[in-house]
Amino acid sequence: MRALTVIVTACGAPGGPGIIKTLRKVEERDIRIVGTDVNPIASGLFLSDEAYVVPEGQSELYIPAMSKLARKTKADVILPLSSMELLPLSKNIDTFNEMKVVVNKEEPLEIALNKRKCYEFLKQRNLHVPEYFAVHSLKEFEEAVHALGYPEKPVCFKPPISKGQRGFRILRRDIDLRKLLLETKPNNTVTTLESVSGVLSKGFEELLVMEYLPGPEYSVDSLVKNGESLVIVPRRRTETKLGVSSVGVVERNEEVMEIVRKINEAFKFDYNINIQLKYATNGVPKLIEINPRVSGTICLSSMAGPNLPYLAIKLALGEKFSIPKIDWGVTMIRCWNEIYTKGFPSFPKVER
Repeated sequence: MRALTVIVTACGAPGGPGIIKTLRKVEERDIRIVGTDVNPIASGLFLSDEAYVVPEGQSELYIPAMSKLARKTKADVILPLSSMELLPLSKNIDTFNEMKVVVNKEEPLEIALNKRKCYEFLKQRNLHVPEYFAVHSLKEFEEAVHALGYPEKPVCFKPPISKGQRGFRILRRDIDLRKLLLETKPNNTVTTLESVSGVLSKGFEELLVMEYLPGPEYSVDSLVKNGESLVIVPRRRTETKLGVSSVGVVERNEEVMEIVRKINEAFKFDYNINIQLKYATNGVPKLIEINPRVSGTICLSSMAGPNLPYLAIKLALGEKFSIPKIDWGVTMIRCWNEIYTKGFPSFPKVER
């Protein structure tokens, strides 16, 4: 089988090294990995066969730089890891001619990447989303918080468009503020309404205020073709750090899988899709968010059998493949790793 050159973008993302390792496990062909990132010392750059520094995905320089790099490296496929790159790549997919880009069409991306639009879209189709309010002022924010039961109940909020856990907070009164201040790490997401109101009063952009979901959380990876789920792999998130799974287990949950199947069909998605759900107080799993791309911990799903990033590449190339059996119960315990170098290497920059 012919060798491939794959551009893996945003390879310094938390899941970048794991995804590169997943592609390295492919045995049926050689895969040359070209890593790109905005950060000149991103970890994934050191793990790639070739590495380049590129402009940010939202920059007008991004598409010209990626097009230039694609021609330079004679790449077969582009595999984007950052949500911020998806729409620019999708809108400019013709720029890459015959090269395949593992990205969804513009219309479903526009909805899925905006949590308010996503919730509205799925609510109209009777799919489970959290109770929520879209607010545009501090007054609306405080009214929504109380409408959802605060301070008797915890309440969440986050921007409609963000990445990682940026902007996400849990408001709750049943906490020891002194302990929170002195005994927890500063990345804790728990706070109070009083603590955030002063900040929000100085300037306000749209926020989603949502019910707090206290139950088990699932991050679900799937491979999809025109809305048909070819394989679905739920992962129960046992522990997370900064929004990334640190301990997780591949777990067969038919209820969660059926919801994911319906969401993929509603959006007519393609390729790798990650859907995060959490159980509400009434025992119903509800959507947290959709990542219409490879997820940061897709490596765990792949270790359980189906190499999902590689299968998405084969799907983009129009190649035939079979789905390996899933080894339910495979568990991941994530740990630190190091890369050593003498001085700081200078990876070439790609500009328009």
